[in-house]
Amino acid sequence: MTASDTQKSLLQRIFSKRMLLCIFLGFSSGLPFYFLFNLVSAWLKDEGINIGTIGAFSLLTLPYAWKFVWAPALDLFFVKRIGRRRTWMFLTQTVLLICLALMGLCSPKIDFHLYLIMILYFLVAFFSATQDVAIDAFRREILDDEELGLGNSIFVNAYRFAGLVPGTLSLYMSDRMPWSITIILTAMFMFVGLGTTFMIREAECQVSTRTIKESVVEPLKEFIGRKGVWSFLSMLLFIFLYKFGDNMATALATPFYMDMGYTKSVIGTVNKVVGFWALLAGSIIGGIIMLKIGINKALWLFGLAQIVTILGFVFITHVWQNQGEFVEILASADGFINGIFGNIGITGFRSDMASGFEFPNTWLLSLVISGENLGAGLGTACFVAYMCRETKGKYIATQLALLTALSALPRTLCTSRAGYIIDSVGYENFFIICYALAIPGMLMLIYIAPYGAESGKKASESVRA
Repeated sequence: MTASDTQKSLLQRIFSKRMLLCIFLGFSSGLPFYFLFNLVSAWLKDEGINIGTIGAFSLLTLPYAWKFVWAPALDLFFVKRIGRRRTWMFLTQTVLLICLALMGLCSPKIDFHLYLIMILYFLVAFFSATQDVAIDAFRREILDDEELGLGNSIFVNAYRFAGLVPGTLSLYMSDRMPWSITIILTAMFMFVGLGTTFMIREAECQVSTRTIKESVVEPLKEFIGRKGVWSFLSMLLFIFLYKFGDNMATALATPFYMDMGYTKSVIGTVNKVVGFWALLAGSIIGGIIMLKIGINKALWLFGLAQIVTILGFVFITHVWQNQGEFVEILASADGFINGIFGNIGITGFRSDMASGFEFPNTWLLSLVISGENLGAGLGTACFVAYMCRETKGKYIATQLALLTALSALPRTLCTSRAGYIIDSVGYENFFIICYALAIPGMLMLIYIAPYGAESGKKASESVRA
């Protein structure tokens, strides 16, 4: 194959219909997740709910960690005329639209309404997790192994791009209109997923004759038989640890920004301007890099980028709590820079960062948000591609649900206590703890994904977009 043929093949993959589906389905999958973790937390914070209670809401997202329990049902029960995956995508997206809109009719200041919000919060988590099972299986079925890096990179970044709606547009609207209208309008974006599900077509599927027991036990037996017990358990531990620190650090990011004094409009604007371009860069660059270097190398390189972004939270917290010290550092930097320019005869320029610095500082917030969107986005893209690569055969839905559920467990269990940890040790020490928790997952790469070694064979494309 010539270089021009290789380039043509690469471009065909990037601009294929399968990648377009990854964009719209990624958006539909990410919207309810970020609605819960970004918009609801900001809403409750704005209504005077304490940070400990907001953090405890994470316990209601347990369905993300337990979705593998009912994942086999999605393989067994469906409307044949609609399709195995589309049946569940239609159902979950419709219920999500209704539950998200109903949340806008509640007020957290009323105790009874707060309980209703908790119920709706749990229902959104349940049907969002179920939607993820169906979409993950559909995506795995339409992508070959060599397309997993690019396809999952695009999907993950579309997933994170969806977070700009509740994390940017909705925050901007909430400063200008009641929360009830803001939430209902945000819910309407679920029509993106419904429209996509309506337009796609699945290959004809056969009704399964497997029992529930076979659907639960056989996927695990296939996993263990293919990998061995030790490798299987090591893989599960790695999946639990790889994004542990990152998930902890970003769980209460919006309340954190608000505590530092940033307005909802500023947070939303920075997310829109800086976050969008960081996500776009992550989607294009990360996917193409994975096509070139493979998933294993990407786990190392993007994992390091993911860890570095946590230090951004440590940095901005230290500046917030030690503003005088930071101004002194800026003053010293001004003197150093002006001295250099003076020594080479340039007198028309004078650095004056210290006198112009004030907090909250939009530039610092932009630095942290852009780093988090780019670094964590890259880490998630290769991580999801890795989990997809480990699933095989007719048990894709159940196996992928097990792995993605396990990856969500740290966010669900640990971040439910994040608010109380912050109250105990403060934000800066909390983010240092998050950084330390990110290291074990990277160390496991030595065994799980040795740098330069790749595995995985081409998957048959059983479903056509």
